[in-house]
Amino acid sequence: MTQAELLQELRAIGYPVAYSHFKSSPSPPYLVYLFAYGNDLIADNQNYAEISNFQIELYTEIKDLAAERAVQEKLKELRLPYRKSESWIEGEGLFQIMYEIQLIGG
Repeated sequence: MTQAELLQELRAIGYPVAYSHFKSSPSPPYLVYLFAYGNDLIADNQNYAEISNFQIELYTEIKDLAAERAVQEKLKELRLPYRKSESWIEGEGLFQIMYEIQLIGG
């Protein structure tokens, strides 16, 4: 899966989506995704397979289990394993649910 395909799939969930940030944040819930780091498979002194780690961040005003389920179901549908973490952002008054995924070869 490519980064462009990931964007299309995230948009299909139905929430506003942006890479990295919005110029002005929409009303929650909304999604932000960004490249976190590369972890390429290296063999014979060259990058053999591109492995890109992305963060998908869901922002909500309340603990929104339905929104989390929508993101998780999409990731499962795409067969993208994820790691999930949660934070409360005091200054914004928002929950941040972060999903870390890997795109291989995209």
